[in-house]
Amino acid sequence: MTSQRAVPFYCPFCGDEDLRPEENGSWLCSSCRRVFSITMIGLQLPGGVR
Repeated sequence: MTSQRAVPFYCPFCGDEDLRPEENGSWLCSSCRRVFSITMIGLQLPGGVR
């Protein structure tokens, strides 16, 4: 697993683009003040096999 984080382009709750990284790997939306994280689950290959 790599140490690089996925960077969101907008808040999944309100759609605002003013996001700031938090210390624990999560993101803070400056507009709605919600904190969220992004998790990579896997890749979907053709045929439904992971």
